[in-house]
Amino acid sequence: MKATELSADDRRALLAVARRTVSEAVGAPAAGSDPKPVVDLSSNGAFVTLHRRGQLRGCIGTFAAGPSVVSTIREMAAASALRDPRFYPVGPDELDEIDIEISLLTPLVEVADPQTIEVGRHGICIEKGYHRGVLLPQVATENEWDRETFLSQTCVKAGLPSDTWRNGDLKIEVFEAAVFGEKSEGLR
Repeated sequence: MKATELSADDRRALLAVARRTVSEAVGAPAAGSDPKPVVDLSSNGAFVTLHRRGQLRGCIGTFAAGPSVVSTIREMAAASALRDPRFYPVGPDELDEIDIEISLLTPLVEVADPQTIEVGRHGICIEKGYHRGVLLPQVATENEWDRETFLSQTCVKAGLPSDTWRNGDLKIEVFEAAVFGEKSEGLR
């Protein structure tokens, strides 16, 4: 089964796992119990994104598949709440204002020509030496970026000059994501 074939019940169950994990990670009581297991996916990885009042509050992910999609979601949800180096850890008092979004990823595919990248479809991973930057597909559409801006911002995320992608002296990979969140699922 592909991530894009998830049922509404499966999406809601994964979001409930993420919500419960974030609550437990920040030391708040988690209501209810874990939802019934969802259909396991052959996913290459996942990102869990937290927003507070519409602003990014944490986002951590992996391209490596874990033992199950549920275990990957749990690990990334806790990391997003506690270990995103751009933010201080989420506190229990913030939970009511946090919205959770999950991105289930396809495997990375190297591209030779950056002009083949499709904004709104592809996420980008750029690597050069020890530098690595990843931006999810929805980042470009949310910010109304064109392809060149998306590539430039991914370079900046990697700690590289924004025009590094133009000289071809780096590795550019793309991926797709099935993206769903508490807001899109009518849970918040």
